[in-house]
Amino acid sequence: MKKKIFLCSICNISSGSCLEDCGFCTQSAKHHAKIDRYKYKAIEQIVFEAKNATQNGALGFCLVTSGLGLDEKKLAFVCEAARAVRVALPHIHLIACNGLATTEQLLALKDAGVNSYNHNLECSKAYYSKICTTHSWDERYQTCLNVKEAGLHLCSGGIFGLGESEEDRISFIQSVKELSPATMPLNFYHPNPALPLVAKPLSEDEALAIIQMVRENLPETMLMVAGGREITFKSKQKDIFAAGADAIVIGDYLTTKGQLPQHDLEMIQSLGYSLATQCHT
Repeated sequence: MKKKIFLCSICNISSGSCLEDCGFCTQSAKHHAKIDRYKYKAIEQIVFEAKNATQNGALGFCLVTSGLGLDEKKLAFVCEAARAVRVALPHIHLIACNGLATTEQLLALKDAGVNSYNHNLECSKAYYSKICTTHSWDERYQTCLNVKEAGLHLCSGGIFGLGESEEDRISFIQSVKELSPATMPLNFYHPNPALPLVAKPLSEDEALAIIQMVRENLPETMLMVAGGREITFKSKQKDIFAAGADAIVIGDYLTTKGQLPQHDLEMIQSLGYSLATQCHT
């Protein structure tokens, strides 16, 4: 059977207002990275970006906010955005990524039309204190459990290349496996001069081996190569699918530019793959 590739686009609807100290993240206000910062993006702009994403072949569209989690005002805003996108694009697979969340908050998102919730563990439990001190790994894990309790599809993964050991990677993958997510995003660390975290870049072959290891451990989970794809895999981007990936993020990321969607579509077509037309049925 010809492989089908799921395309997802992310929309940064609230940028750069996070008070957490995650060492890998330019959205932390503590690091003073040179990024666009805004409280809330206009609903009309969010819908416009969603329509544009679908025209580029994206089936998934993710509403991302910065910050630790959801308060009442932010939850209302994400729900408003979700409903507007759902009205404009009834068949889109709508994802929310808004930090720590209770089951009740997640049920509200589900009622607004959200299909999946993305909350990453980021790395192993043992390594987490090396990259973040303002909230715990256990809080992240609990949010993932809340997602499943709310009846949303769970999207949970993390970042490779943070300076973690091979043992950390194995432990991290095992923790994700325990959660049995519908989708696992595989991000690869994208350095920025403002960030305190400095790590040796992964080679293309090392990164491909990570995808293979994840695929062996999560054979039924959709593996989405997301942030850092272009700078990590360079000319070997096409090899991620043979290694086990069956989804990618197209277009721009939260605070960094991606390559043109047309380039990704041409790459997928050249490999003889087609685009997925449904998700987690």
